[in-house]
Amino acid sequence: MIDTAIPTAFGADGAVCLRGLIDADLLGRIAADVAATLADPSPLGIVASTDDDPGRFIEDFCNWPRRPSHLEAARAVAPVMAELMGSSRVWLHHDHVLAKSAGTTTATPWHQDQPYYDIEGSQMVSLWIPLAAVPRADSLEFLAGSHLGPWLLPRTFKDRAARWFADGTLADVPDIEADRSAHRILGWELEAGDAICFHALALHSAPGSSVDRRALSLRFIGDDARRVERPWRTSPPLAADAEFPLVFDASGDPSGDDRAVVR
Repeated sequence: MIDTAIPTAFGADGAVCLRGLIDADLLGRIAADVAATLADPSPLGIVASTDDDPGRFIEDFCNWPRRPSHLEAARAVAPVMAELMGSSRVWLHHDHVLAKSAGTTTATPWHQDQPYYDIEGSQMVSLWIPLAAVPRADSLEFLAGSHLGPWLLPRTFKDRAARWFADGTLADVPDIEADRSAHRILGWELEAGDAICFHALALHSAPGSSVDRRALSLRFIGDDARRVERPWRTSPPLAADAEFPLVFDASGDPSGDDRAVVR
């Protein structure tokens, strides 16, 4: 069970910190699997840092079929995700490994996640699990309440060109960095075992990193999620027949490798 104030805060802000959510044994297994993925990336693995970055930012996706701790973690936290989403069922849409080495300067600019996904619906959350302590200055940040607004114009991370929609067809992401004091920005110093949960429409960003920052992000969907065909390449790019593990069902706990295809 989680504190009753947390679902209220999540509904209002779109992002919450969940202290001590992941126990040490499970976190150790996740760390071992993340290290294995970084040593042996999947075909979806990418280097997201610029060539002149003194550090390195690596991402990889959809490793749960070969890294058992990812699905174990998804099942362990799924009841909490169900409570935050207000959903009777929870599916794992995908997992996402993010690793920034110490000294990485490449920042992830302010953006929403949902435009990158092949899912429509309001019950979509991400859980960001750092594998070690993260200072506040190196942690994710969120614009409180932004998950309640509409889609904002996606832009490429490197050159900030309009992506998928023409300039002017959607409102632009506000220039939060120009006057941070004008916005309610959320962020937390994190210890091992803590995690951040955020809505897929919550505006968020991440700085470079002064420490070796490795994290596993689990992307969950609930009852009202519907898969749609986008006229652009989604991230991650998933096959039309992709299956998503059912990790929680209020009518009875899922077991084994039970899976359900999201309609």
